[in-house]
Amino acid sequence: MKKLKKNWLAGLARHPMAALLFGALFAVAAGFSVRGGIAAHNRVTLADDPVAITDQALAEAFNTVIAEREIRAALAAGDLDLAQSFVEVAAERKVPIDPSLSEKIKEADAEQHTLTNTAGRFVHGLWTGEPSDLASLAGTAFGDLFVFGDIRDAAREGTHYLTGQQYDPWILGLAGVGIAITAATYASLGATTPERVGVSLVKAARRTGRLNPALAVRAVREAVKVEGAGGIIELAENTGRIEAKAGSQAALDGLAVAHEPQDVSRMARLAAAKGGKTRAIVKLLGRAAIVLTASALDLASWLLWAGFALFGFCASCKAAVERATQRHLDRRKLRYALA
Repeated sequence: MKKLKKNWLAGLARHPMAALLFGALFAVAAGFSVRGGIAAHNRVTLADDPVAITDQALAEAFNTVIAEREIRAALAAGDLDLAQSFVEVAAERKVPIDPSLSEKIKEADAEQHTLTNTAGRFVHGLWTGEPSDLASLAGTAFGDLFVFGDIRDAAREGTHYLTGQQYDPWILGLAGVGIAITAATYASLGATTPERVGVSLVKAARRTGRLNPALAVRAVREAVKVEGAGGIIELAENTGRIEAKAGSQAALDGLAVAHEPQDVSRMARLAAAKGGKTRAIVKLLGRAAIVLTASALDLASWLLWAGFALFGFCASCKAAVERATQRHLDRRKLRYALA
């Protein structure tokens, strides 16, 4: 009985229809793989367009639930700038949010912009060099523009170095670059102001631990390649461009997620297009807002599977034709034998 069953299954497997069935399955698999490959190819073509990358990612990852959750979290943390950024993203993408959240943001904004509060944040930025919003950034930039901030940082880190204490070579180096750029700013009647603001932000990011260590290492390498401080100045310039379009906190957040100077350049392009929405985008997507890391690998994987499926389809079709031909010849031989 078992032997009969095995013979029946073997005969069924050798039937032309079985090969055709496998061919149909391989054809479906090939179509699915080609479709995935086309999608991966489309993503690869967006690899150097941070705005298109962001729009595609937001279409998949942003909705009312996420928007309201992030706005409430930002308000609870007292981060009005981030909350407003998420409101702008929701408005752009036509995602409805609870109207009461907008009212809470307006109330918090009125509270935060009292004269005493603003003056306090300005003085904090001037004295510490750690901007947390527009007012404190104005204080930091004011101090650096009049060289107070750079001299303060250079004197502090230089004293630590000379006395054998722990010092930060990045802060010391940026202070020196900042003094040079300040002189150029005066000489050019303000033409280098974005770079000046950028240096202040990079220093603040380093001081507060928000400068990605990988970015710091690569920026130094870039500076060495172009001989001198060219790489650092370019980093400062792009940081200043982000600040000008999206605000100081967006610039600091961008420095935290960037892995290389090119990332900051892409972030500047994103900020130029998205403005105040940039910070919410960076908070939600991180580096994925500007870089597609797996697309090339995805494309290769889809193409490989499509190749296997097409090979299987062709092999199945060949087997079906051969089996049908063999069955036809066997029947003719049988007829001749019985004749």
